Amino acid sequence: MSISTTGTAESPASDLGFLLHKHPGKVQRFSTSHGEAHVFYPEAGDELCTAALLLDIDPIALVRKGRGKGRGGSPDFALAQYVNDRPYAASSLLAVALRTVFRTAMKGVCEARPGLAELPRPLRISLPAVPANGAGESGGPAMAARLFEPLGWQVQASAIPLDEAFPEWGESRYVRLELAGTEVRLADALQQLYVLLPVLDGAKHYWVAPDEVDKLLAAGAGWLADHPEQALIARRYLSRRWALTRRAMERLELARLAEADDREVEEIDNAVDDSADESADDSVNTVDAAAGGTVGAAEAGDGRAEHPEPAAERKASLADQRRAAILAALGEVGAARVADLGCGQGELIGALLKDARFTEVLGVDVSARALSAAARKLRLERMSERQAARVRLVQGALTYTDARLKGFDAAVLCEVIEHLDLPRLPALEHAVFGAARPSAVVVTTPNAEYNVRWESLPAGHVRHADHRFEWDRVQFREWAERVAATYGYTAVIRPVGPEDAEVGAPTQLALFRIGGPPDAAPQPAPAPAVPATAVPAPTDTTTTPEGGETR
Repeated sequence: MSISTTGTAESPASDLGFLLHKHPGKVQRFSTSHGEAHVFYPEAGDELCTAALLLDIDPIALVRKGRGKGRGGSPDFALAQYVNDRPYAASSLLAVALRTVFRTAMKGVCEARPGLAELPRPLRISLPAVPANGAGESGGPAMAARLFEPLGWQVQASAIPLDEAFPEWGESRYVRLELAGTEVRLADALQQLYVLLPVLDGAKHYWVAPDEVDKLLAAGAGWLADHPEQALIARRYLSRRWALTRRAMERLELARLAEADDREVEEIDNAVDDSADESADDSVNTVDAAAGGTVGAAEAGDGRAEHPEPAAERKASLADQRRAAILAALGEVGAARVADLGCGQGELIGALLKDARFTEVLGVDVSARALSAAARKLRLERMSERQAARVRLVQGALTYTDARLKGFDAAVLCEVIEHLDLPRLPALEHAVFGAARPSAVVVTTPNAEYNVRWESLPAGHVRHADHRFEWDRVQFREWAERVAATYGYTAVIRPVGPEDAEVGAPTQLALFRIGGPPDAAPQPAPAPAVPATAVPAPTDTTTTPEGGETR
């Protein structure tokens, strides 16, 4: 591979030597795990400077260290260990050599000339033989263009014939690649090559472990999150290991959302505590492993349980009653396709999947950790093909419009809105009621008046530290009526949980429906079958639900 740049007397091209940390007047040799890398300068002047990297592969070392991994050492093809393209084509071996030889340059560090590494300059990169495999996707020159042109490179990629003496044999899977950029930081160019060379190849010479996700995101910082072929790059860089690819895509989406909100990733992806314990629901702010009241797709929440109810014989949790009320409302409107917005660890999704009436369920959450926990809890990998076809988990933020949310019969916001800062609530309203516009929306949120019934909850405190507000019944009704009038819905308010004569029920629910006259006294449809003790009679005021944003 060769890297060339042009310059002037004021900014000489030979500055490339400072950027690469390799002296233009020397030929240098570096040991790698599979051979030796040589760096030299075919030309080095003020107007034009070219640095070349030559990787001399040791085929015996390739066999010994490959251990049957990668295309060059497949145990199923013993001959391929000795007859392969690794010594001749720019593949993952060259990418590793780039990182080994130009590690400091890739970091954008130049101590000898401070500030030089930050300056963009004209660059031309030449790779005489690059494998460009399709493997079900368009390969060859088209693949090279898909990967490099969105990054601002002018791409010249020409297919290399199998044999120039026999043109009828057609083209090989190798391309001669020339990249030209007018204003490029050298560090960015090297990072892009480090990622995209093995992506072009579609294979690696070593086993892809989970730490490859970190390498991909580190090298892709600043350009991968906005690349239109982001999914293709992640999939091929990680050798089509789907679990790793999914992890990489989730982290890229988090980075994009954090940047859009000018926040740190950790502020958004804190919806699930890894030490969550399902039994720990008897103290203030105890983490509940079944938690689902995360901010979900709208804001960052941590899924912790609300303050528990006063001590009493527990017959049914507030979370159970909340889910039963939501399922009843969905049954009342005849919903078959339901979006759970802010799905957390998927407790509500699990309940929906148990009911054959719901043919499609979409779970949305901003937290990658919450979605991973939901996938484990729902046992998605063990589901039958028919059952798995009913459910989909995606990452997204409800404060942004999202085409994936359109077309559903109903959407659910279960213990979500109270995790938003009030100035951001209108953005959620527009995204859900205005843009996605499902036929019905079910919203649940705590009733602040009921908080006085918890003796251990200090006066004036909300049920959970991440709650930005908690409304009383009048405030919630006013909000629901305003949203309904703004977006063409009608709203009906219902209590959830045992009602207190003075302060009402612990949770309040609003059922929004598009159009039609308001139903002042709706009769809810029968709830799905639940254990006999799951939902107490309305008059059973001694029943104590466990607190919870458990979904």
